[in-house]
Amino acid sequence: MSASHPRSETFPANVGAALADATLRGALARATDLFAERRASAIGAVPDWEDLREQARAVKAHTLAHLHRYLEEFTAKAEAAGARVHWARDAREACDLVAELARRAGATRLVKSKSMTTEEIGLNAALARAGTEPVETDLGEWIIQLAGETPSHIIVPAIHKTKAQIAELFVEKLAIEPTEDVEQLTATARRILREHFARADLGISGVNFGVAETGTILILENEGNVRLTTSLPRVHVAVMGIEKVIPRFADLEVFLRLLPRSGTGQHLTSYQSLLTGPEPEGGEGPRELHLVLLDNGRSELLREPVMRQTLACIRCGACLNACPVYRAIGGHAYGSVYPGPIGAIFTPQIFGAERAAHLPFASSLCGACRDVCPVKIDIPNVLLELRARLVAGERIGRETPARRSGALERLGWKLWSWSCSGPRRFALAAGLARVASRIGLLERIAPPLRAWGRTRVVPEIARRSFREEWRERGA
Repeated sequence: MSASHPRSETFPANVGAALADATLRGALARATDLFAERRASAIGAVPDWEDLREQARAVKAHTLAHLHRYLEEFTAKAEAAGARVHWARDAREACDLVAELARRAGATRLVKSKSMTTEEIGLNAALARAGTEPVETDLGEWIIQLAGETPSHIIVPAIHKTKAQIAELFVEKLAIEPTEDVEQLTATARRILREHFARADLGISGVNFGVAETGTILILENEGNVRLTTSLPRVHVAVMGIEKVIPRFADLEVFLRLLPRSGTGQHLTSYQSLLTGPEPEGGEGPRELHLVLLDNGRSELLREPVMRQTLACIRCGACLNACPVYRAIGGHAYGSVYPGPIGAIFTPQIFGAERAAHLPFASSLCGACRDVCPVKIDIPNVLLELRARLVAGERIGRETPARRSGALERLGWKLWSWSCSGPRRFALAAGLARVASRIGLLERIAPPLRAWGRTRVVPEIARRSFREEWRERGA
């Protein structure tokens, strides 16, 4: 990620900037409201929705508990079908592998479909340093690439941009006549991207699911750009997180009913590309299919059941659309490739707890993310576990963070614990708080209340306690 982009370390400042951007907040509200309406309509037509969620949760839980076995099976079946499987321990190894594959193939014109995993490893920047930066072919990703930005949403990269902003970008970068006509803007994008497809000699994609039973990879999309990326170039490189594997081909039925409805409110995605090995001579498709299986810290998450469920995510983006925090600040404020609730638990464990120490606290714990998750990830529970470990300075993923809480915070919690450990102490503390509140002292001696009250009305403490009312009415 470029230094010019917001970083997770500066999350509090990022939030302030996002909240002050009325255009951003308007774009987010319109988009997330629309997705919420579509999702509600789509799942309302599925009578066994909760059963599907439970099935998906069980498949993912079983697979992650036996991931080594299914990865071995997937690798054997994929290689038997003619694909070449490569293993990458981290982002650097993965980027070096793809760059080397492009060099061996003599590829100089690269096209790429939307992939959060390649965003995670910074593949575009790495290939640019090698002199072969790919062209993004998903319309949203291409817009972001033209703007020199990172995605703001898992499935809608340019969700934060308005039509007028996109029109201005096209005028600036593509030298077209000023227009806000959607059809004309789309036609311009189609014309330019088709030229890239026609010249490309290597295509790069992500993977939605890898089927261990057959060695097949599945890629979902709505624009047709993935199909062109995986079929026109003579070499196809697919980058896949190791958690994307599932045991059986029949398991796809469950996920194909859940993912589009959860993500975009569609009953089915427009294109579903199933690839098992490269195409033989005379067929339509690449002559070489390379699968890069990425770890990048995922093995560490497998050690513990609570943290392991993070890897069950199928990248639908539903938790972002439902989250009141994301809906207010958007994706860039998180300073991470993965924003929103899933990013708040995934980023500290993969990218480092020190770098992303603010993110687990960027939640109201309302549980909306858990309610909409198609695979029933208990995100609030993982957030609480991460918070506890950050405060205690315990290991998260591959590192042990420094203790996060300061002396004043620890003193405050000790005082709270003391005041709540007995009825007389509680009555004394409540009485003192009541007096302090009346004279406006409470917010001055409790800075968190002052900060909280900048955008909210701080509730007044009742003049009489519950016990006093109970004694009087009982008498």
